[in-house]
Amino acid sequence: MKDKSGLGFGIVGCGMIGHFHAKAIQAMQDGHLECVFDLRMEAAEKLANEYGVKAYSKYEEFLAHPGLDIVTIGTPSGSHMESAVKAAEAKKHVICEKPVEITLEKIDAMIAACKKNGVILAGVHQRRFFDSVKEFKQAVDTGRLGTITMADAYVKWYRTQEYYDQGGWRGTWKLDGGGALMNQAIHTIDQLYYLIGEVESVCAFARLAAHERIEVEDTAVAVLRFKNGALGVIEGSTAAFSNKGHGAEVHVCGSEGSIFMKDKSITVWDFKNPLPGDVAVLEKYGDKGAAGVGAADPKAINFEDHKNVFEDAVKAIRDGREPAINGEQSRKSVEIILAIYESALAGGKSVSLPLKKTPELRAFN
Repeated sequence: MKDKSGLGFGIVGCGMIGHFHAKAIQAMQDGHLECVFDLRMEAAEKLANEYGVKAYSKYEEFLAHPGLDIVTIGTPSGSHMESAVKAAEAKKHVICEKPVEITLEKIDAMIAACKKNGVILAGVHQRRFFDSVKEFKQAVDTGRLGTITMADAYVKWYRTQEYYDQGGWRGTWKLDGGGALMNQAIHTIDQLYYLIGEVESVCAFARLAAHERIEVEDTAVAVLRFKNGALGVIEGSTAAFSNKGHGAEVHVCGSEGSIFMKDKSITVWDFKNPLPGDVAVLEKYGDKGAAGVGAADPKAINFEDHKNVFEDAVKAIRDGREPAINGEQSRKSVEIILAIYESALAGGKSVSLPLKKTPELRAFN
């Protein structure tokens, strides 16, 4: 068991993601695991016993646990709001898995509750903490690419039918909030937004191409117009078979340079005006040929990336600042995806952002 130094964490939801959260907390600086919660006491006790902490199946008792400072939420996406609001009202800081919630109204309620109670709300979009993404971001922000002309995200992943059949909530609008885009591609969409900025409008098509008994899309393509004038494409799928998985890619091109990324690797780093350090960037972050992180197996993710999110949240609390990925930032990728769904369900019509409200959603076919 880890020494109880730093702020005390509690995990809400003791499924697969809860176990990743526990590993990240165990490895992080200035934080330790205090307790866990799940409506299924058996699941809570299993995780609690592994780390020598207290298990709860009643949420109010969990929130009253002595030494609990921060709650991490890893339950089905459409159930985040109630847990987050109650935690905020109990004066607990909140770190919430992606998507932070599945409707704009629920996210706004979470943001409001955390602000009212003086606690932080942090979203888990760990790709922003990749060193290679920071390098990418600096190149964009310092103008090395010139006028940004194209900005694209590609997430061609695979999930089995058994994946969707597990648990009964996957692939539903009520609890999953969407399919390949909302559940799998959202990290890469957040990365694209982080690099390029606000989206002005989208046109999209989506369908359920290769799975059964779900309401949501397993394949989607969208064309984006960014407010800075760049055009882009988002492609997301859980119906692109691969034994090892295809890496998630982000491509940004401009009048004076181009950068392509695949997962953590930089595959293209090409500029009209090269700098002496460019060779070192490719040597450090060049593609090592690894399979896509979580592309074919949702369990194949690295808890180290969650650790970065958790440590930033603790630093934000210590420094009295907002976390790097606060509620408002976490809301952006959800809004882009909801706009894509609205366009796709309307046969590809153009949808402008920001959205006034969450669109009405229905099953894809």
